[in-house]
Amino acid sequence: MEYQRITSIEDPLFKQMHQLMQNVFPPEEVLEFDLWKEPLEDPGIRVYVAIHNGEVVGATEYRYYEDFNVAMTDFTIIGKASLGIGPFLAEKRHEDLLALANANGQTLYGMFAEIYDPYRVEQYEFGGVKPMDPYVRREVLSHLGYKRLDFTYVHPSWNNDGEAVTGLDLCFMPTDRSIVKIKTELVVSFLKRYYSVLSNKPKSWHEMIEKLEAKETVNLLPL
Repeated sequence: MEYQRITSIEDPLFKQMHQLMQNVFPPEEVLEFDLWKEPLEDPGIRVYVAIHNGEVVGATEYRYYEDFNVAMTDFTIIGKASLGIGPFLAEKRHEDLLALANANGQTLYGMFAEIYDPYRVEQYEFGGVKPMDPYVRREVLSHLGYKRLDFTYVHPSWNNDGEAVTGLDLCFMPTDRSIVKIKTELVVSFLKRYYSVLSNKPKSWHEMIEKLEAKETVNLLPL
């Protein structure tokens, strides 16, 4: 299996990846084809695909923040079962992030991720691909070392319509597994940076930020 970065919508592999996204994710979760041009050309956003026999069978998007020394996993797609796509993507992403942190003179502190909570909302469907089942994904991410941040998480809609999206947890995977809490300053700074592109955030998001800013640390809990 090959791990290849995509930096242009003109790359034939991107067409395959975008189709895979449409096959797996709900329509409202998939950015239109042409709107991918700028994200793919952004050097800070890393989009990689897993290629098996010339076919895109998986993909992952993530980013590394040098000033925070943390990463964020935007998404991971497993298009087929029984090929080891998930472990392959996780391993290659981890290697890449360690190299980026090392080039920054750091040891990677950890990685954020938003994770669906199917125990609260059960209507998630991911194209019938069993490895993408929310229960499976949550358990896999738990095995990888992700912990749930102990606060009620609100996710601003990427439609930039001011709507609040619930049913997700914000999680963090510390490189040092002995870490049981992180500074809220890091969480708040990260969230403000990550969602800076959205001008129309819901009131509940701002209230969440205010509550976090009143604390010094936030606990990491099991998924």
